[in-house]
Order: sequence, then structure tokens, then C-alpha cells
Amino acid sequence: MIDHVSLAVSNLERAVPFYEQVFAPLGMARLVTRPAMVGFGKTYPEVWINLRGGMKPLSPDSGVHLCLRAKTTEEVDAFHVAAMAAGAVSESAPSLRPHERVRYYATFVADLDGNRIEVVTFPKAEDAAG
Repeated sequence: MIDHVSLAVSNLERAVPFYEQVFAPLGMARLVTRPAMVGFGKTYPEVWINLRGGMKPLSPDSGVHLCLRAKTTEEVDAFHVAAMAAGAVSESAPSLRPHERVRYYATFVADLDGNRIEVVTFPKAEDAAG
């Protein structure tokens, strides 16, 4: 079981407003602020952003990938809209992804440092858009 994750960022002053904006549609807010790290979550810090001085932006093949669960397709859509407004790069617009084993609705974005963030929900057939 995972308790929390940390993402490295090159500029905390730039990253904090970005994450405040993109996490809001998921019900997550800034809960803890420390000199070189900030924790976001619903009731406790589930995602930390940590300042890494001198960090260069990550390459698309860096392997950094965080997936967060949304309650509804509307939350996935709202996350994508917020991420685009905050300066993220869309790697995949929100859509239904019917696969052999599981069908899900998701979006993928890259943050200001290249961290890849996916937001996903598993809608019932009658609830799914697309």
C-alpha cells in the first residue's frame, strides 16, 4: 500500500500555484508547507513536491509517472482543463479507453518540469462519456 509519493520540481514558487490549480478539481489542497517541500492531499499529504536545486527538466522517457484516481469523468475533464490553464502539456486529452481487461476514462499531462500525471476513473458503462 502506498502512503504518499514525491515529485521533484526545479522551482517551488512556480510549482506550488500549478499544483494548487490542477489538484483542486480532485479535492486536493495544500496541507503542509516546508522550506523545500509542499504536501498536497485531501486529509493528509498524499503528494509532496520537493525542490531539487539545479534540476533540469525531465525527458519524456524519464519514467516519472503519477496516476491519481478521480471519482467521475467530470473530475477527469476538470483536471485536464485546470492543467492546461496552468501551463501543463497535454499528452492525451480525456477519453474513454476500452481495453481487454478494463475500461477506464483518463487524461495524461506533463507538469512544468516534465513529470507525467495521469488522472483516471473507472465509469460504469451507463456513466461513461464516449
